Amino acid sequence: MRTDPVHSLLATVATALLAVSAPTIAAGDPGIEGRIDRILATTPLVDGHNDLPWEIRSLYKGDVGAVDLSVDQSTRPGPGGKPPLMTDMPRLHAGRVGAQFWSVWIPVELHGFEAVQVTLEEIDIVKRMAERYPADLEMAYTAADIRRIHKAHKVASLIGVEGGHQINSSLAVLRQYYDAGARYMTLTHTANTPWADAATENPQHHGLSPFGVEVVREMNRLGMLVDLSHVSPEAMKVALAVTEAPVMFSHSSARAIVDHPRDVPDDVLKLVASNGGVVMVNFYPPYVSQARAKWEADRDAEKARYNSPPYGGLYIGQPERSDAALAVWDAAHPRPVVTLAEVADHIEHVRRVAGVDHVGLGSDFDGIEDTPTGLEGVNRFPALLAELARRGWSDADLAKAAGENLLRAMATAEKVSQRLRATRPASIATLEGMPH
Repeated sequence: MRTDPVHSLLATVATALLAVSAPTIAAGDPGIEGRIDRILATTPLVDGHNDLPWEIRSLYKGDVGAVDLSVDQSTRPGPGGKPPLMTDMPRLHAGRVGAQFWSVWIPVELHGFEAVQVTLEEIDIVKRMAERYPADLEMAYTAADIRRIHKAHKVASLIGVEGGHQINSSLAVLRQYYDAGARYMTLTHTANTPWADAATENPQHHGLSPFGVEVVREMNRLGMLVDLSHVSPEAMKVALAVTEAPVMFSHSSARAIVDHPRDVPDDVLKLVASNGGVVMVNFYPPYVSQARAKWEADRDAEKARYNSPPYGGLYIGQPERSDAALAVWDAAHPRPVVTLAEVADHIEHVRRVAGVDHVGLGSDFDGIEDTPTGLEGVNRFPALLAELARRGWSDADLAKAAGENLLRAMATAEKVSQRLRATRPASIATLEGMPH
């Protein structure tokens, strides 16, 4: 999230400059533009992950009416000079977005009943967005809903819970989230849960505990997609071995291109192909570019060298000196530029390893500090499809990546749910009494 003021200022300036020079959708090729228009007229473009609800909560105290999303926000800084939002109604339509999974993320530091309450408040923000903009958004709960709403020229709005800690180790809470509209849950966020290992913390469970297996099974029974973004490779493999329905990665890229734990290894991509799932490629620059990932790690180390509370750092307790020193480092080490073409490279890699039936788009807009050049906001999705078209992708394959793959996986999960609800009762309610 956006916590570093100096970094945020650099991101804002860079984004503004890049937006001025960003290429148009088809780079002067009206034939490609026409192809993209035809594809998206019949296929809903589905984005797997957007963090606007938390931005509304954190920047506007959860008041959906405090920011006017009916107008383009791209040049309107947020409160306190925060970077502009990446999402609004005009740009959603310009980007031909047919369906948006809104993330109801909460910090991993929130636990227990508080985590459940804040999650419900986030779900409420999504529904109030749909109520406030009825000409633009409509809540969706099934694959058929998405297609119907797309035909009505609105954006189908879906809910994704981004972290297993949000169920407070209770399958009863999981069921209530489903009833409230959630159609996927990410098994972890950045930290382990009592039952699942995250990609970015030392493992504790060899993937999933027995209760974690029950979570996957109950999600299958409900018809909620199992989201494996953020989990460890071992957790990915256990979930894929257990699930009876296709999985999704709502916002993850290819680890063969960038060796970052948030990206998906090739051996897992092959398992996703067998499972029928979808890897929705992320736009976050450190997951897209190895040079950028290294720069971020180097910068974090330099920042810690200057000021690492509560015990260390050259300028501990002297934030002005620390900020000034970091600014000097930034000037001497320009942030690597990441491009739309590099995102396309990840999409093509997933296609090569898993197959064209298993790739999608998962932007992470409004949950990231900055974006690749050419992907500055939700209006830029057609430019990414145009890049794939220039690389030789057929209309049918572009439609699959845009949304057909996710819609197929979602519809299959719904069919699995119908079968399981008829044969399997609801599972044990809580972690209590189960081996970890």
